[in-house]
Amino acid sequence: MPKISVEVPAELLEDLDGHVGEDGKFVNRSEAIRASVRKTLDLLDDIDERQGRLDDEQ
Repeated sequence: MPKISVEVPAELLEDLDGHVGEDGKFVNRSEAIRASVRKTLDLLDDIDERQGRLDDEQ
């Protein structure tokens, strides 16, 4: 799996950390970030589909 580095504003990281850990939805930050990216991509696909910009092959 490729690794990337990104700068994340402290406010977003604090919000994210509220969902990570024993009482959170995610085991670790990486899992939370991957889930967020996947959700964002799904939303963008929905928008593209409504706008007729998606190929049938995706």
